[in-house]
Amino acid sequence: MPEPSTAAGAPESGTGASSPRSLAEALRARDDAALSALLHSRPDLLNPVPGDVTQLATRAGTRASVVRALERLDRFTLQTAEALAVAPDPCPYPVLEGLLTGGEDERARAALPGALGTLRDQALVWGDEDRLRLVRTARELLAPSAQRPSPTGLGPTVAEATAGMSPTRVQEIVAAAGLPATHDPVSAVTALTALFTDPERMSALLDEAPAEAHQVLGRLVWGPPYGEVTPNPAPPVRWLRDRGLLLPATARTVVLPREVALHLRGGLAHRDTSPVAPPVTVHREHRPQLVDANAAGQALAALATVEELVKSWEHTGPPVLRAGGLSVRDLKRAAAVLDATEASTAFWIELAYAAGLLASDGEADERYAPTPAFDDWRELPPAERWSALVAAWLPATRTAGLVGEQDAKGRTLSVLGPELDRSAAPEVRRRVLELLADLPEGGSPDTEAVLARLAWERPVRTTSDLRARLAGWALTEAEVLGVTGRGALSGPGRALLEHRDPAPLLAPLLPEPVDHVLLQADLTAVAPGPLRRPLGDTLAVLADVESKGGATVYRFTPGSVRRALDAGHAAADLHAFLNEHSRTPVPQPLAYLIDDVARRHGHLRVGAASSYLRCDDDAMLGEILADKRSAALGLRRLAPTVLAARAEPTALLEGLRAMGYAPAAESGTGDVLVARADAHRTPARSAPVPVPDGPPVPDATLLGAAVRAIRAGDMAATAVRKEPGPASAVPGELPRTSAAETLATVQAAALTGSAVWIGYVNADGAASQRVIAPVRVEGGFVTGYDHTADEVRTYALHRVTGVAELADDHL
Repeated sequence: MPEPSTAAGAPESGTGASSPRSLAEALRARDDAALSALLHSRPDLLNPVPGDVTQLATRAGTRASVVRALERLDRFTLQTAEALAVAPDPCPYPVLEGLLTGGEDERARAALPGALGTLRDQALVWGDEDRLRLVRTARELLAPSAQRPSPTGLGPTVAEATAGMSPTRVQEIVAAAGLPATHDPVSAVTALTALFTDPERMSALLDEAPAEAHQVLGRLVWGPPYGEVTPNPAPPVRWLRDRGLLLPATARTVVLPREVALHLRGGLAHRDTSPVAPPVTVHREHRPQLVDANAAGQALAALATVEELVKSWEHTGPPVLRAGGLSVRDLKRAAAVLDATEASTAFWIELAYAAGLLASDGEADERYAPTPAFDDWRELPPAERWSALVAAWLPATRTAGLVGEQDAKGRTLSVLGPELDRSAAPEVRRRVLELLADLPEGGSPDTEAVLARLAWERPVRTTSDLRARLAGWALTEAEVLGVTGRGALSGPGRALLEHRDPAPLLAPLLPEPVDHVLLQADLTAVAPGPLRRPLGDTLAVLADVESKGGATVYRFTPGSVRRALDAGHAAADLHAFLNEHSRTPVPQPLAYLIDDVARRHGHLRVGAASSYLRCDDDAMLGEILADKRSAALGLRRLAPTVLAARAEPTALLEGLRAMGYAPAAESGTGDVLVARADAHRTPARSAPVPVPDGPPVPDATLLGAAVRAIRAGDMAATAVRKEPGPASAVPGELPRTSAAETLATVQAAALTGSAVWIGYVNADGAASQRVIAPVRVEGGFVTGYDHTADEVRTYALHRVTGVAELADDHL
């Protein structure tokens, strides 16, 4: 990166060396490290690997690549590029400095060499400091136009605004401005431009303007530079228009020329520059131990939430919509199960999906269900389970915050549905955590400061608020996951960011699972911590969760006790279970509840007739027949102790339970049928792959190979050849020789041990230039040492377009 000079504040110029005449020459002058850095920062240039530096320069100037490069500039570097887009081409460094600093902004003056160095590194700017050039595509993208206003607020130049204007009208403007007439419109426009860029003459001209004219200019000077006029404009506007200080853009609009605006601005391209990144400072301080403890509590709650969600889908999961995803009704049901908001529930569902814990089962009646990986995940220690979740969260591109919004076609985005991927999400998520990591341990920032910093680092993408929303979601998600605690980055979160396993840091912070509960007289049980798995699974069947937190409260109800009896537990088993795992005596109301439900459980028996109802107490059957609520079940008496029903067994069971009875299903042999559904699992499913934001960043091995290939191709393209004969190509193009000449030349080179330059077209039709030293020519192939590839290779002669001898002193 260039350093400011002590004399003029400009980077040291490359005196003694000629200025590069093209971007390719500038890239060719870079060393391998600089070329590798360019390919690392702009990986799209590697697809495919350029054949030489000229191809690299061409690709670096394509619109798609330049747009991507501009998107990754910070605000001041982008402002520097915008200033170059409105500056003369080429632009001397002092002129650029004046556009950005006005000669007074010392912070901008100090930051300019770094910004210019970044633009050079990104191959967006080339040339020495006295001839700075912005890549043509970047200039086209950033220069002002009527269709695409510039962030500078500047308009077109005088030459651009007068293009197409009649010569007579141009001469009228020149005369009104007090300039002598010229012989042609080009010299007239040049004279007018010279007037507007001369501070003294412009000041004298503006001193003659009416006061109202200054007000008109004041409204346009910082942009937008266009204004509407009537067919008969007011005198101040007419005065400005007559002298070219306002020029016609359309029949009803005028534009303030760039040169006039720059004079009025004092030479500044931007009203405000942002040479320094907004600081992210500590807003609140907490003890690091308190942060970690709070994060550990959130992590434990996250594990319980994900497990509860996925388990609730293991028997009858929600169906998959025809267009993919989860219906709004099923999202509401899942939110009721978790006792959470729909937005929060959408995040937990997407997180479980990203971690590979749930997926669609792929059956005809497609439903979502846990994957086999969920069972493996449940067996892991809590810290490792949490590590698996956050490892899936950090790089995920699926964005739960978008659920409920509409896509470009007006379709509502659903949980687990398509169109939720946002490739910028992982980068924003990681950058938010990096900003938190830069603060002292225990320090939490102000959210607005984080958003301001992100907007400065990537200003191009702030045309929509998606990046800010992604950052807000990242902060919220990190907190509920336990990556942060009280807004500060936790110890495990810091390890996650540094690509270390966070589980060893989290494990000591989590409480040990307990093997007991505290039974209360109000038919509740308090779990003083996370329960061990067998205890927790059984208690989840026997009781309903009433409240969550550090201590979970379970409530026993007739329905929950009946659920346990339906699952095959006998009353004696339940009493023994509670006595074994309660640190307090079993309250009498709870014992009575279990015995009462057990006494009535199975007194009625439901089987398939379509279904039937059997009971030893014929009076109870008579009572059911007399009840009007049983009419929909289609009951009729078959025997004193048996009723037949039109309803299916499941519907009959549900109907009787709704009437307040506790029936039990029975098998074909008359035994009580345990109504415990088998847990449903999908076939093995892999977690969804994040959608990358452009090509992947190349590793050192690929970069090294690419640089060698580019250098080798460049050597072939710039090889010094002997004077071309009549059959040879123009220098710089692939050689063209006949098959006989090609064969004779390579045979002669093999005999003399000299190198030749060949053009070659491979099987895919890709043409390249090679410098080879032939050692054997036979069977229609030439084998030799390829200087461009630095290895021995064999080429088919029929694919050689031509051959040329190298100058004697080239190799």
